[in-house]
Amino acid sequence: MVKKMYAELGISEEVLSFAEETEKTLTEQYRNFDHTAEYNQLKVLSAMQKNKVSEECFGSTTGYGYNDYGRETLEKVYADTFHTEACLVRPQIACGTHALAIALFGNLRPGDEILSPVGKPYDTLEEVIGIRPSRGSLAEYGVTYRQVELKKDGSFDYEGIKEALNPRTKLVEIQRSRGYLTRPSFSVAQIGELIKFIKGIRPDVICMVDNCYGEFVDVIEPSDVGADMIVGSLIKNPGGGLAPIGGYIAGTKECIENSASRMTCPGLGSEVGATLGVNRSFYQGFFLAPTVTAAALKGAVFASALYERLGFPVTPGSREQRNDIIQAVTLGAPEKLISFCKGIQAGAPVDSYVDPEPWDMPGYDSQVIMAAGAFIQGASIELSADGPMKPPYNVYFQGGLTFPHARYGILKSLQRLVDDGHVKLS
Repeated sequence: MVKKMYAELGISEEVLSFAEETEKTLTEQYRNFDHTAEYNQLKVLSAMQKNKVSEECFGSTTGYGYNDYGRETLEKVYADTFHTEACLVRPQIACGTHALAIALFGNLRPGDEILSPVGKPYDTLEEVIGIRPSRGSLAEYGVTYRQVELKKDGSFDYEGIKEALNPRTKLVEIQRSRGYLTRPSFSVAQIGELIKFIKGIRPDVICMVDNCYGEFVDVIEPSDVGADMIVGSLIKNPGGGLAPIGGYIAGTKECIENSASRMTCPGLGSEVGATLGVNRSFYQGFFLAPTVTAAALKGAVFASALYERLGFPVTPGSREQRNDIIQAVTLGAPEKLISFCKGIQAGAPVDSYVDPEPWDMPGYDSQVIMAAGAFIQGASIELSADGPMKPPYNVYFQGGLTFPHARYGILKSLQRLVDDGHVKLS
């Protein structure tokens, strides 16, 4: 019956058989993802029970949002889950880049310097920092920036980092995920070693981790290994596919208070910010996040194994450790990138009948093609794929609220490549 349904949805017997044969090797990885999800589920549940989440927490506020009990309790739940002193979890935070900008602007002052020890940051952060000139950037406020490239093997250049740290260095920005690069994503353990090294030289420097795409992939978070702040988006992992908007910043009380004064304004800080009826979605999404993340991880390793078998370079490989939910595949040609994304779009529950096209997306230095037939616009925890239209034409696949849907979407991407003559299975 399942094979018949796949056939009705456009998956050929040839593609399905190829995938089933590939998937036989993935049982152990799937089981490990489920074990991690079980631990993290209990961690979230414990934080909710400790903070006595109740029906009252799901209420709505308007206007100033003073004394929003649900908002305040949710922030305690996040802080306890991530083992931090405080947290901001707000619908006023539009996206992950916005959350990062709030944290940076809140904790930096003119004359301070940011150091990235992991090379170039994600594209949209370049304009926030001022690497690419942009109106209102940190550079316009007198904040400087320095980066240390990774070594050829993707490891940290500790000597280079030591040399780059100077009296002006106020904040070190560590991007956990790869962004639009083929470098490896970093494990929590690796990030912990880096933070320990930095703090050994400059214990006063703020270590901030861009945690986007990484939440609940491991049983610990960067905040467990010394990070002063971790930052992310609710339309990625921690929103569980239910949060309609929002972001979070978790960390030390001082860092969070500084961020809150930037999120709203000095004097108001975290005391204002109406939740407008989204509290229930935030709570329920966070509760589901560990299992949703596990589904996305299964989809990622399935895609890796499938395209690895076809001879495409993949990062990470199907047997490598997973540190985020993103799977990069180097397709090598623009038409293959477009076909892949059209296949993913055709597998979506929303807008499956449209074809994505490359476009000049705000914040990027080249055209980008994005497949994202999602319930929440731009939600990267839902089945999606995107990539910049420039060599080597990498596609970045992520998400899937359920594994069956992620699996189907990957099959549709392969089917489209086969139908367009870009891939032969025999």
